Amino acid sequence: MNGQAVVDRAPTTDLSALEAQIQQLQAQVDALRAQVPDNRLSMVVFSGDLDRVLAAFVIASGAAASGMEVSMFFTFWGLTALRQKRESRGKTLFQKLMGWMTPVGLRGLGVSKMNFGGIGAKMLRTMMRQQGVPQPEEMAQMARELGVRIVACQMSMDVMGIRKEELIDGVEVGGVATFLGDATRSKATLFI
Repeated sequence: MNGQAVVDRAPTTDLSALEAQIQQLQAQVDALRAQVPDNRLSMVVFSGDLDRVLAAFVIASGAAASGMEVSMFFTFWGLTALRQKRESRGKTLFQKLMGWMTPVGLRGLGVSKMNFGGIGAKMLRTMMRQQGVPQPEEMAQMARELGVRIVACQMSMDVMGIRKEELIDGVEVGGVATFLGDATRSKATLFI
């Protein structure tokens, strides 16, 4: 063998066919990646009960603290948790009545069971304080500081006569398409 090393050579392949296969495989990988949800949590907050809204903020804060992108879509009774004031000017009679019959902010919410004219909410807050658990307002602030996206449903606002200036600062206003845009890319979607 003349002292020369023998090198096994793979048969020559058509380079353009190989490149086409690579592009086809890359397209399949890209299609699979598009189907994998993002590290994201989306929530619909429909309830206006203190304990349920509190649970939503606890879950949102925990998810955000663990690195997930989180969006909370507040609709109908859930909007009451985001209100900071009542405004009656320029509203219809029904909108005014709705505004006066519904609570303003987390402080005004009752609990879902055993509220007894507000005593249940006071008891829950006292028990939380005694156990060193942050109050609902602190949980909501924590969620916002962790970057949780808070969206108020435009249609519910229109129906209930709630204006953006009645809501706490930093709340976005969007429609169902806003929620669905987040939810379709989420690992988990909750309805509270």
